[in-house]
Amino acid sequence: MAENIHPIFDRLLTRAEREQRLGQNSKVIWLTGLSGSGKSTIAQQLEQLLFSEGYFAQVLDGDNIRMGISNNLGFSVEDREENIRRIAEVAKLYVHSGVITLASFISPTRAIREMAKNIIGPEDFVEIYINAPLEVCEQRDVKGLYAKARRGEIKGFTGIDSPYEAPENPALEIRTAEMSLEDSTRSIYDYLKTQISL
Repeated sequence: MAENIHPIFDRLLTRAEREQRLGQNSKVIWLTGLSGSGKSTIAQQLEQLLFSEGYFAQVLDGDNIRMGISNNLGFSVEDREENIRRIAEVAKLYVHSGVITLASFISPTRAIREMAKNIIGPEDFVEIYINAPLEVCEQRDVKGLYAKARRGEIKGFTGIDSPYEAPENPALEIRTAEMSLEDSTRSIYDYLKTQISL
């Protein structure tokens, strides 16, 4: 089948042209952490902050992706890997479009995040660890998922009966049990401004 596929990237506007029009350098800001750690909330807040400062950003969030592009996937190891592969391919397209992409996904293993990084490109992948202790995430449990997992109603739930491997060398670590939402968001924004040069 591959021999019948002919990408047209060389005939499209370049990433540099798109970035110049938008006045920004596109990156994928990959927020990883346990369910309930604050990834989605921070991504939403960061998108608003970036927009207010004149940047164009797009959030890719786990639940939204699961309702659309990955609505045919379950939560087996293989399906989780395929979910992240799809997300990474979408994020790569956004980067080429000049968009700052805020990817908010548990992405529980180092291997799965490494796969995403390789698809997107190491120079465009900014891994940020949204770190909150399991007990704090369980206390928040805004979706009631931990309670269901503890009752055995959800199998293979990250942090309960499926492991979460924390990043070894994230670009930035945000401890949401110790920081307010505003401080967490501002810390990421300041890092992106000073270290990534958006």
